[in-house]
Amino acid sequence: MRRIAGAGAIVMLLAVVLGAFGAHVLEPIIGDAIDAYKTGVQYHMIHGAGMILAALAAGTWGDSRKLQWSAGLFLLGIILFSGSLYLLAVTGWRWLGPVTPLGGVSFIAGWLLFAAGTWNKNNRSK
Repeated sequence: MRRIAGAGAIVMLLAVVLGAFGAHVLEPIIGDAIDAYKTGVQYHMIHGAGMILAALAAGTWGDSRKLQWSAGLFLLGIILFSGSLYLLAVTGWRWLGPVTPLGGVSFIAGWLLFAAGTWNKNNRSK
């Protein structure tokens, strides 16, 4: 789970970089589309932190396939949800609209597995 925590930290770093880039470079260029971009950054950050939480939970209650899947689904959601919003805001490609909800479904499934992984009676703290 150390790799997942490390990947979560890299994901968070990228969220900060993309957020700063959006605020300081893109906003004057893309105008109102900045709202979609900011939404992408917000969900990117939340689910990067979710990846780190999944790794910490696994370290606390024992490694769990559900927690591993949870972190993976958070990463997939970031790519699909946030990535599609970033591209939509910057390029105006409307065909990406249907991709965004798939990322949202990945986030929901990730949180569901996170909950299931932490409630598992076999993963109780020692």
